[in-house]
Amino acid sequence: MKRKQYISYFTLLTVMIMTISCTNLEIEETDSRFEDPSGSFTGVEPASSLENLYNSIRGQIETQEGIYALSEVSTDELVVPTRGTDWGDNGVWRTLHSHYWSTTHRDVKSAWNGLNQNVFNATAIIDSRSNPSAQQAAEAKFLRAFSMFWLIDLYGQVPFRTPDEGPDVDPTVMTRADAFDFAMNDLTEALPDLPTSGPSATLNKVSKAAVRFLMAKFYLNKHIYLGTGSPDASDMNQVINLVDAITADGFVLEDGYFDIFKQDVDSETIFYTTSGVGPRIWNTLHYNQNSPDNTGGGWNGFTTLAEFYDLFEGDANINEPGSGQEERRGFVPTDGSHLGIGYGFLIGQQYDENGEILNNRTGNPLTFTKELTGLLGNDESKGIRVIKYHPENGAYTGHEVMFRYADAYLMKAEAIMRGGTSGDDPLTMVNNLRSIRHTSSALGSLNEQNMLDERGRELYAEFWRRNDLIRFGKFTETWSYKDNTEEFRVLYPIPATAIISNPNLVQNPGY
Repeated sequence: MKRKQYISYFTLLTVMIMTISCTNLEIEETDSRFEDPSGSFTGVEPASSLENLYNSIRGQIETQEGIYALSEVSTDELVVPTRGTDWGDNGVWRTLHSHYWSTTHRDVKSAWNGLNQNVFNATAIIDSRSNPSAQQAAEAKFLRAFSMFWLIDLYGQVPFRTPDEGPDVDPTVMTRADAFDFAMNDLTEALPDLPTSGPSATLNKVSKAAVRFLMAKFYLNKHIYLGTGSPDASDMNQVINLVDAITADGFVLEDGYFDIFKQDVDSETIFYTTSGVGPRIWNTLHYNQNSPDNTGGGWNGFTTLAEFYDLFEGDANINEPGSGQEERRGFVPTDGSHLGIGYGFLIGQQYDENGEILNNRTGNPLTFTKELTGLLGNDESKGIRVIKYHPENGAYTGHEVMFRYADAYLMKAEAIMRGGTSGDDPLTMVNNLRSIRHTSSALGSLNEQNMLDERGRELYAEFWRRNDLIRFGKFTETWSYKDNTEEFRVLYPIPATAIISNPNLVQNPGY
């Protein structure tokens, strides 16, 4: 495709790591100290290895591919239409959105490899022979559980190798239930040895609140991961208690939605990475939309669907200031403010930094349309663009929010709705959030559909849409440019290369 690529040092490092198959999780001398030529594991240097692990995860989060693509482009929230030959990429984006991916899909393989590599490297840090401090071991346990969460969520099984097991040993494979228990044990053990921290600039490292957030995610989805069919009230009570503990650390909902996605300290960010947010900005903006620190413009790719845009309050065909939009839908500035680039969802005529009509590459007014031609055959103006991180705050600023208090707050409301016990009322909670987000109306009742819709309005493009759609039973339904309803697509396949190299793996049903 024809687009400008932003690749940080850590992204390059991650790409190099991902080129090596991680199913066998081979031990390299660069990863460990070796006592003798036989390659016996004697531990790793914990401080540098832990920093390298953070950096690897940072690179995996930063890219528009891998985990992000699997979590967002496979949903009704984001689509990457082909424009001429741009964003064709041998169909990887189209097959992901339409649910026709295979065992050889690029993102299926890259996410699997990176996550498994994280698990192995974390295990090496945790090993007593590495002599980590209590906090270093706790951070590594969190990062191992974080990586296992995505393996459980995306693939349903987790290979595991100890540092003593060489490449001639096939990794054992945990079932979804076994991996769930393993990861929750890691988080339980990590919690006492991590700092208590409220809103601060240090939350790119793990705190108690981040552990509790991830535990709440596990419990909220437990009935999906264990296949029990419906949530248990005791698990929902765990979610409630964990979120209450996060609240007690000083996290609160913040007034000023798009301020949360700046680099500044805010009251909602629980855990962030120093990933560059360039791919979240430039993969959606047009070639002629730019900033002082990126004069090359956008890559003109990612858009949303008309039906997702319609979930928000306001005129469905315009998004200019004064048109009655709710705050989270954003706006398109007409006066040259904000570098001429809007926040949220960009639709209709676009303007430059002087407030003049912006043209496309053929010299015609650049007007983003609500509808696409399809997955193929689009011109450069088709589709509503989506932007939360804004170039006026830095074209490639290293600050991407992973865990956010509004998500925790909605998890608690959902847990109460699903049978948990609390003195709070979930409808009141959701309407409180809507009031803070400056919506013009309150919900009259709360059910699964409007809870899912509210999570979509609040958390779009933040990695959670696929997870939410599956939990609410909507992932295999149809939406624009997606008619496949195969139930087995709730799990991705184990990559073909992994199946070949590890006989303990069993391919997921349907593939």
